[in-house]
Formats: sequence, C-alpha cells, structure tokens
Amino acid sequence: MSLTSGKPVPSFSLLNQSGETISLSDFKGKTLVLYFYPKASTPGCTVQACSLRDEMAELKKLNAEVVAISPDPVKNIAKFVDKQSLNFNLLSDEDHSVAEAYGVWQLKKFMGREFMGIIRTTFIIDEKGCLIEQLPKFTTKNHHEVLLNYLKAL
Repeated sequence: MSLTSGKPVPSFSLLNQSGETISLSDFKGKTLVLYFYPKASTPGCTVQACSLRDEMAELKKLNAEVVAISPDPVKNIAKFVDKQSLNFNLLSDEDHSVAEAYGVWQLKKFMGREFMGIIRTTFIIDEKGCLIEQLPKFTTKNHHEVLLNYLKAL
C-alpha cells in the first residue's frame, strides 16, 4: 500500500514503553513525525533515536512530536528508552499490522537471507492526520538533519 500526500494516514492505537495506549488522534493540532525502525537497541536504530532525542527542543519549536514504531515487545522498547534516556514515545507493533498499513513491512535481504521486516521509513503527518511527506532516503546518522531541514521548509 502506498500512502498519498494530502490524504489521511491509517489510524493506529498501540502500547508505548510504559504500557499506555497512544493513538494517531492524540496528535491532532501538531505535526507528527512518525518513523518505523527495525529493532530496538541495534546500532543504527540507537544512532537514529539518540539524534532525535538530542534535537527534541528544536523539533518542539517546530510544533513537531516524534513517535517511533517497531515490532519489538513493550519490555524491549522500555529497556531501549531507559538505556538511551529517550524523550519520545516508542510504540510496540508486535503483529506488524500498523507497519503493514503504512506499507513498510516488506521483504528484506540481509547476509544472503530473505525475511519480512520493517523498511526504515519516516512519515510527516499534519495537524489533521493527513500525510505531508514520506521522507526520501536518509541514513541513520543524518536522519535528524534531513528531518529538521524538511520541517523548517514547511
């Protein structure tokens, strides 16, 4: 499934690192940076999350909230948040239904193996729950820069 700019994104309600239900509707009136990542506490995902943590004051100035989704269980994302002192919600999508709805649960290849998993992707969603943009290619090291530059240009 491919999402279309200007159209509503799929709704979601998932548990965060504290076991609280977080929904798309909780972000009405704010710009939501929703990113999908493969696995908590892995090197690339840690770099990406920590960069956003460190830029949170700047993101808040731009009226942006950050939420990250992975197929990890709540206990794993809770450890990730604690270990890295993350200052935004991580959501558990263990059955990957939300990832599928956003089109980011796909066939991946790694070290000669094929498997289904998350394709690292960031969506910028407007105050009404409609897609503004799906960010173009980025690395985990420059994700925060690409994101901030895009948000500042809005």
